[in-house]
Amino acid sequence: MTTRPVPTDLLPWALASLSEGSQAEASPQTDSSLKIVAGDASNRRYFRLNAGDSSYIVAEAPPATEKNEAFVAVRNILAQAGVRVPQIHAVDLGRGYLLLEDLSDCSLLPELSGETVDGYYQQVIALLEKMAAIDIGNWPDDFYDLALLREELGRFTTWFVEPLLGYSLDDKERDLVQRFNTALIGSALEQPRVLVHRDFHSRNLMLQPSGKLAVIDFQDAVAGPVTYDLVSLLRDCYIRWPAGRVQGWALAYYAKMQGKGALHGVDETQFLRWFDWMGLQRHIKVLGTFARLHLRDGKPGYLDDLPVVISYVEEILEKYAREVPVFAEFQSWFNERLSPLIIGQNWMGNSRARHEGEASA
Repeated sequence: MTTRPVPTDLLPWALASLSEGSQAEASPQTDSSLKIVAGDASNRRYFRLNAGDSSYIVAEAPPATEKNEAFVAVRNILAQAGVRVPQIHAVDLGRGYLLLEDLSDCSLLPELSGETVDGYYQQVIALLEKMAAIDIGNWPDDFYDLALLREELGRFTTWFVEPLLGYSLDDKERDLVQRFNTALIGSALEQPRVLVHRDFHSRNLMLQPSGKLAVIDFQDAVAGPVTYDLVSLLRDCYIRWPAGRVQGWALAYYAKMQGKGALHGVDETQFLRWFDWMGLQRHIKVLGTFARLHLRDGKPGYLDDLPVVISYVEEILEKYAREVPVFAEFQSWFNERLSPLIIGQNWMGNSRARHEGEASA
């Protein structure tokens, strides 16, 4: 992958925005350089700019590919709901430049352990409750609808199975995948809708000096299934927890939502089924997405996150194979046709995910 140069007008724009705003007093002491902070799975790039006793994040998000207007709109909606999100000091939508509050480099992921996770997840579930309480009645046309769910699941064969593993599907296999996808989509569409972040996991939760958590990377938010963000958190692609703990956390969220009247008529069994199948949809999608990031976007690091995602897929297929015929068919096909190809991949031994076992629970 060729790294594109930093736009020559990005730093002057950021400095001018500082001098024009309430940060004017800091500008004489400004370290007039942008220090790369991070990129992500998109074309966005983030830089840190030091100014006096404060620091800021300067984002370059090409407007041709990035949802900058959505970022601003969703940020305001979340802030109004009491969710901690970065303050926007300045924005130039035409050029895709944003001057943001610096929420630190400390994501939740490295702070999680068997001893700390319950406390942190209680706080995160409280954030999910606030997001679920947001009125989506007037939400724009961004919904987790049939078309979006199909597109996401289609990445599995388009990027993971065929180009990454080198396996060509015949018509019978394509029909099986389609029937399997139909079952997952049906489960997703029958759930109550709430505001869905779509990438709600430990790397997008930033720990603040106060101990509170802030949410980032929310520009892809849609109205969608109530279990989506919950399973993104609890079956995180970057850290894995024992199944019993995951179910306990999921049911704790269920109880809170029941208490608010948001899951009227939904019993625990139905909720956990939604939760499991939503996670399976997400992880089938992620297999394709991470393969695409490598093959199309030149970001091979995501391949090292595939092993834990595959383990989630295998876990849920095994759980439901005896009661759902299409799951049994898909499981047999996956194990017989894909697993031998997966085992031979170099990245299968490079997993970066932490597995927090029962001994640390």
